[in-house]
Amino acid sequence: MKVRNKNDYTKALVEKLYVDGVKNKSGVWKAVAESLNRPSRVKFEVNLTSIEKLAQAKETLVVPGIVLGSGQISKHVNVAALKFSGSARQKIEKAGGTCLSIEELYEKNPKGKDVRIIA
Repeated sequence: MKVRNKNDYTKALVEKLYVDGVKNKSGVWKAVAESLNRPSRVKFEVNLTSIEKLAQAKETLVVPGIVLGSGQISKHVNVAALKFSGSARQKIEKAGGTCLSIEELYEKNPKGKDVRIIA
């Protein structure tokens, strides 16, 4: 896979997720790597309203982009993303959820079991 991103951290993350996703036969991490490798003009931005609408309580989600704080969230969810806005992080933690980097979630769950992508 040719990595498009010029940011060194994101570039290394895409390479790691893609290679390990193929090696571990984990479609989730391979799909996250492909989503992170999109051109910068089509990156994912997900609001809390979307997470509230689409997520189940105590679910683990991956956002291959930025989580924004527009809206409210009342469910306890674990969210991993490339970035969080300050208000999004605050609202997720206030609802009892956790905010992780994609790399942290990958280290905890290299097989990608019970992880869902929201984009």
